[in-house]
Amino acid sequence: MHRRVLKRLVAAAGERKRSFLSPFVIGLGIWVGFPSVVAYQDMTSLVSGLETSNARWNAYVEKSVAGSVHNAEMPFVDSTSTGSISGSGVQLPGVGTVAFRGKGNVAGTTPDEDRIVRADKKGRIVQVSPVAPPKAFNAGSIFERTSSLLRPSMDSGLKLAFAKPGIKGKEIQIAQAFHIREDKKPDPGVPAMLAALVNNDKPDVLATAYAQAEPDYAKASPFEALLQDEEPNSGRFIPPMAKGDHWWIQNPLPASVFSKPEQACLANGIYFEARSESVRGQAAVAQVILNRVRNPAYPKSICGVVYQNDNWLNRCQFSFACDGRKKRVTDPAAYKTAQDVAMAVTAGKIFIPEVGSSTHYYANYVHPGWARTMKRMTKIGLHIFYRTYGGGWS
Repeated sequence: MHRRVLKRLVAAAGERKRSFLSPFVIGLGIWVGFPSVVAYQDMTSLVSGLETSNARWNAYVEKSVAGSVHNAEMPFVDSTSTGSISGSGVQLPGVGTVAFRGKGNVAGTTPDEDRIVRADKKGRIVQVSPVAPPKAFNAGSIFERTSSLLRPSMDSGLKLAFAKPGIKGKEIQIAQAFHIREDKKPDPGVPAMLAALVNNDKPDVLATAYAQAEPDYAKASPFEALLQDEEPNSGRFIPPMAKGDHWWIQNPLPASVFSKPEQACLANGIYFEARSESVRGQAAVAQVILNRVRNPAYPKSICGVVYQNDNWLNRCQFSFACDGRKKRVTDPAAYKTAQDVAMAVTAGKIFIPEVGSSTHYYANYVHPGWARTMKRMTKIGLHIFYRTYGGGWS
């Protein structure tokens, strides 16, 4: 039985050997007789058109014509599968640049717009890299910096140093050469003692004491005399309104305040209330009186404000008007100063921002009860000035 099994194994091995040898011999014969069919596995045959019926030798490399940028050309069948590669090329070792050319040197008929898929394309992001400053330069002068286009050498001979500028100590002279100093000319209509307090070059148009003799055509247009401004308060002095000031501060004064009786009442108030104060303290008292004229809660005239309740003994608004003593001007020079201050403050040439819209004041040697209900603004000389919270009488 063992011999029978052994014979069967030997016979099976012989059959396997014969089945391997026969296909090998047949394949070798086909390869020798038909080399082009087997060689279709390389890329050149695939690109040249495997489905065409042309012979395999149609894929060849030829020398380019004179003047071409590439060394050789490889023509292909102009079909749907190979027409799109016309115009491209490869770099072959030993040959150089080889360009792909379709049959008849004609590119594919499909335009680039149809062959390119733009669905996945995004917007281009342009990134600008910062330019680094030049590395090698002399700190003494910016004109000795090296160009940033050239690669700086490791040792260019330039050393870091702080050079002393030649203009040191002459900064003021150089600035004066470009900015000519113009000294402020004193206002001819304002006394010298009040010139330092003047902070407005455009007085009220109703103040004839400060009217210009002739128009200043260097600053004003000659057509302004013909084209009248439609604003009702054009040319009137409107005090600036600071934070916390009341709305009535920007009411223009009545035209009657520039009359002689009104100016006399204002000068009396300044003289008898603050003649011992500085001109700034006198201007602050005048500003309080005019603020009451602007305030709707008080009379509309200077005389009405100064002599309000003067028939109430020691209970009027200004103590000199109701103290029961007859008032006389004993210092004509001081009264002339009070008149000048009265006109300057009325015309708006002088306005003290620290006083603002204050309507009350008292001397520091008295302590009235109403002071606790108002906001303290400032202190000038012996007088302390207050502004109401509500903007009215108190």
